[in-house]
Amino acid sequence: MTPTLFGRWQTRLLLLATVGVLVTLPFAIGAIGSGPSAVYFWILGYVAVFGLVWDVVYDQIQKYRWDRDWPAAYQLFAGIWEMLFVWCGLKVFRFLPTPIPKEDLLWGVFLQHYSLVWLAVFIASQSLMRIIFPRSRFRGGQWL
Repeated sequence: MTPTLFGRWQTRLLLLATVGVLVTLPFAIGAIGSGPSAVYFWILGYVAVFGLVWDVVYDQIQKYRWDRDWPAAYQLFAGIWEMLFVWCGLKVFRFLPTPIPKEDLLWGVFLQHYSLVWLAVFIASQSLMRIIFPRSRFRGGQWL
């Protein structure tokens, strides 16, 4: 069954709050990247909040497809679009606040962090979620 909007929201928030936080921890403590910083949790939060809004758009686009499905290639394009949106909000247009000066956030580290979080969440959504919540696909992706 195709995920409902509420199922998409539940899955996004659960995966970012678990898998996303686990992947972000090495960046936040400085083991990966340019030193310890809480900015990576801010980025994760922006991805979660803006993702809820983008899911409304994705849900509407999905309704125009003949099979009402959202293939993995579309998830990749959505991830790239969301990454560019957050980066532009942080560095280009500077409308997103961060706890560090915006000059200290480097593109390479941001790209590495976002890519690892996205990949881990994608893999978890395609594997772990189906193992842990096997009946959720019959309820439109809702696990609550």
